[in-house]
Amino acid sequence: MKTTEKRSGVKRIRPADALRRGLLCLSLLWTGFYFCFRGRREWMNALFRAVVHPWHAAAGRLTSAVRFSLAEWVIALWVLTVLCFAARLAVCLIRRRGFADLRRRAEALFTLASVLFGLFCLWWGVCYYTDSFSERSGLERRAVSAEELARATEYFAGLANEYSPRVARDESGLFTADLSAVFDRSEVLYRAVEKDFPCLKGPDLRAKPAVFSRLMSFMNNTGYFFCFTAEANVNIDCPMALLPATVAHELAHQRGVAGEDEANFVAVAACLADGDPVFVYSGALMAYVYLGNALHGTDHERWLGVYDTLGEDVRRDLHAHNAYWDRYDTPVAEVTDRVYEQVLRTYGDDRGMKSYDACVDLLTVYFLDRA
Repeated sequence: MKTTEKRSGVKRIRPADALRRGLLCLSLLWTGFYFCFRGRREWMNALFRAVVHPWHAAAGRLTSAVRFSLAEWVIALWVLTVLCFAARLAVCLIRRRGFADLRRRAEALFTLASVLFGLFCLWWGVCYYTDSFSERSGLERRAVSAEELARATEYFAGLANEYSPRVARDESGLFTADLSAVFDRSEVLYRAVEKDFPCLKGPDLRAKPAVFSRLMSFMNNTGYFFCFTAEANVNIDCPMALLPATVAHELAHQRGVAGEDEANFVAVAACLADGDPVFVYSGALMAYVYLGNALHGTDHERWLGVYDTLGEDVRRDLHAHNAYWDRYDTPVAEVTDRVYEQVLRTYGDDRGMKSYDACVDLLTVYFLDRA
């Protein structure tokens, strides 16, 4: 006799689906918690000490085993994943079938994006809501007078002039250096400045040159810290004069300095404390650029007087730097700047891109005392 069994109305959930939905729920819960409670300084400090800083140290040690940037491969993989999904979507639309498979892929892609955004909030966003570098180091932040600003600009202009003859130059008279030596030096760059600022202590990690540096230039990007692999990545296509200081800037992020203004200050301090002429010259030049820009808008006549004191080689490096970035003043760069402006504002920095320029008070107060 033939018998029939009534099928259950309960649909089996595949383990992969259950895992995906669990990850999605966890990421959304964490992201919601982060945006609701990121203003609780004591909670963010605890997260930074217990999770974020140990992650940056551990991941940095692990990825430093290779000399190339793993971050670029990860980003390339993300882009490839999105492109493959877009191609699959186009095929489904043309054939008008396969939408069930596409739905699962879309759910997986959304889950991946949610998890990555949640991890970004954890491994980098938290840093914006902890005690700042100024607070941890005890540095004074205050408004500086036009006279103080002018004196600080003069100091760094003199320092650039002093170290300019001590660095190598190419046949055009522009600053040059052995790239490998610069990145090798980056591994120990922070040892000296840690003595002045113990809050910067961390493992000796090497910055990495970016393979897609030209693409970064089109996006108006000199470097970035990739929190997922804890790597400091630097654009090596742009003129060399500010490259060592940029290396120091990205390494500052690696050591938990989130604000761009404070990372600029730390970069200059690390370069000068290191004592290597390549880094001292580059750090002095970076400080002069920010201070000079501020002085230009405050007292043009005083700025012109300081600029006239710069040696020809120093001016040549500044002109080459400006000429290079003028070539990449494109709509792509403008869009990238706007996006990054919104990212900075999302993480509580209302100054946006102007936060880079806000290092002038720290540079003025700290280095005038030392000078």
